[in-house]
Amino acid sequence: MSEPRATVRRAPRVGAFVVVGGLVGMLATLVLTSLQPADPNVGFLALFGYFSIFGIPAGIALGALVALILDAVSRRRAKAAEFEIERAEPDQTAE
Repeated sequence: MSEPRATVRRAPRVGAFVVVGGLVGMLATLVLTSLQPADPNVGFLALFGYFSIFGIPAGIALGALVALILDAVSRRRAKAAEFEIERAEPDQTAE
């Protein structure tokens, strides 16, 4: 009987990259909004909120893109491994 085979690789957690990308997008929006003078009629928070509509999704998209690239790289570096299945029987003398 031949040994079972499996592929072993380190895959990135896409959700973590998406969340971090959204946070980086929000931080970049905050920095870029802070660099420009705010309109006194509108206010800083309103401008930040408006530009966050564009900055956060852009960060999420970039985070997802980085995760997909790292996933492709991890698939290329995947290695096949052989493993052995052992089955343990319950101890019947413990009663």
